[in-house]
Amino acid sequence: QVQLVESGGGLVQPGGSLRLSCAASGFTFSRYGVAWYRQAPGKERELVARSRSTDYTYYIESVKGRFTISRDNAKNTVFLQMNSLKTEDTAVYLCNARGRLEDYWGQGTQVTVSS
Repeated sequence: QVQLVESGGGLVQPGGSLRLSCAASGFTFSRYGVAWYRQAPGKERELVARSRSTDYTYYIESVKGRFTISRDNAKNTVFLQMNSLKTEDTAVYLCNARGRLEDYWGQGTQVTVSS
C-alpha cells in the first residue's frame, strides 16, 4: 500500500522556522522525484520545491534562499526546511512523489504563520 505521510506543520510566528517531513512507504522511493506543493485557502495548488536527485533541486522564486528540500533515501523520507517564514507562506503543504507513470500524494500538513 502506497503511503506518503507528512508531519511537522504547525503555528509559527513570522520569521520563525519549521521542518516538514514526508515518510514514504509501499514503493521504491529512491527511484521517484519528490516535491512539496502548497495550497492556501481560495488559491490553486502551487509547486514549492522539487528534487529529482541529489544534484537537482528547484524552488519557486518566493521561497528561494528560505526553503530547502532534501531527501534521505535510506529512510524513505523527504524534508522541507522552512526558514524566515512569512504570513504568505500559510497553507496546507503536500508531499508528492512522481515516477514515470505514477503520481502519489500525501494528505498534507497545515502551516500557519501568524503573530
